[in-house]
Amino acid sequence: MNRLRNPIRCSGVLFVFCVIFLGGCTVGPKYQQPSVPTPPAYKETGDWHAAQPNDQRLGGNWWEIFNDPLLNSLEAQVNINNQNLKAAEAQFRQARAIFQYDRADKFPTVTAGASATRTRVSSNRPPKTSIFNGITSTDFTLPFDLSYQIDAWGRVRHQVESAREQAQASAADLATVSLSMHGDLAVDYFQARSLDAQEQLLKSTVTEYEKALELTQNRFHGGIATILDVQQAQTQLESTRALALDVGVLRAQFEHAVAVLIGKPPAEFTLPPMPLSAVPPTIPVGLPSELLQRRPDIAAAERRVASANAQIGVARAAYYPSLNLGATGGFESGVITTLLSGPSILWSAGPSALMTVFDVGRRRALNQQAQAAYDQVVANYRQTTLTGFQQVEDNVAALRILEQEAQVQGNATTAAQQALQTSTNRYQGGVTTYLEVITSQNAALANEVTSVNILGRRMASTVLLIEALGGGWDASQLPTNMSAKDQDLQEPTK
Repeated sequence: MNRLRNPIRCSGVLFVFCVIFLGGCTVGPKYQQPSVPTPPAYKETGDWHAAQPNDQRLGGNWWEIFNDPLLNSLEAQVNINNQNLKAAEAQFRQARAIFQYDRADKFPTVTAGASATRTRVSSNRPPKTSIFNGITSTDFTLPFDLSYQIDAWGRVRHQVESAREQAQASAADLATVSLSMHGDLAVDYFQARSLDAQEQLLKSTVTEYEKALELTQNRFHGGIATILDVQQAQTQLESTRALALDVGVLRAQFEHAVAVLIGKPPAEFTLPPMPLSAVPPTIPVGLPSELLQRRPDIAAAERRVASANAQIGVARAAYYPSLNLGATGGFESGVITTLLSGPSILWSAGPSALMTVFDVGRRRALNQQAQAAYDQVVANYRQTTLTGFQQVEDNVAALRILEQEAQVQGNATTAAQQALQTSTNRYQGGVTTYLEVITSQNAALANEVTSVNILGRRMASTVLLIEALGGGWDASQLPTNMSAKDQDLQEPTK
């Protein structure tokens, strides 16, 4: 008996030693962040007076840089009521739960059960001489089962790592949605205010045209002007009134869009008219290399690359045997009063190994799929980075050009106003016809409307530049602790 036990003990010790040794044998590639083409500076900044990185930093509430209390109050409601943001937050909680589920594979699984059976064996059951024939028995069992897969090749570790990085990518997706929703609200808000300014301009112009029509009618009654002059003045007035009314169509659409973004039905929200007049603030652009850490969509793409890299390790682990430890214990007795007594104890334990010998290339295909998936997310990551650089360049160029255009347009508006005054004086002096006045009126109005629209476009481009720069977000905000009580991520209020 002792000779039998010694080999068993030796084999058990050898198995434990092998488990400890193989625990460090993790298969799969070590993750390295893919390289991306990163320019040393943005081309479109040039000699433009963009703020340097140390001039100011965009905070989490980047919209406060516009110093608009109404905008601040609306942006605060996005965090509370926006449904797209709530959906993204729920998606992050799903990813976090999947990580917690996969992490459980690192620990043993213990199950317990209970059963009670009463059995009668047939008296005619062969063989006839069996001592159990005709016997009725009762069996109470209280078993406990333990199972544990030894992570000898890193399959579980890679799977947990992949799930953690997917959860981090989902957290970055949440930040991306938040940035997008806040940006959309700011753009819609400034577009509505730009239309308020345009409507204000058109209404003041209508007032001026009403005075011009009255002057023309008086001149007609005095025999100085013709009926054609009156008709032209009337046409000009009514056309401008129609333009002032038409502005309300777009303005209502932007107001409704703001209502939806703050989680309210359009019928329950009203955006008070407030003509846009303030110039956009200066935004710190920084360096292209900083963009890789400041944009949540780029961070999400990079985390998915890391997750795909871990999945390659999971696929490669399929080539190696699966090592398991199993144990069963509990109590069994024919009488319930002795079920929990010492003699009723039962147990068994031992290791097992399972290896696929032939699978017609299934594991090879799985590895090829994992490698192809990795190549796909690497390409997506690089494309996301290039798109980020493009968006920054686009909006820096837009702001630079629009600022120059605003200066030139200001000169054009001033010249048009002077030309209108000259034409009006010439008409009143009888030097020219009313057609010249109408032409000057059209030119002056068109230039003033263009000036208002340029200011609105500058404000919208400023918001888009902030969004392209990440809105003050940083990759350090990604959650590291994926427990349900994680405080690393600011979730929207439910």
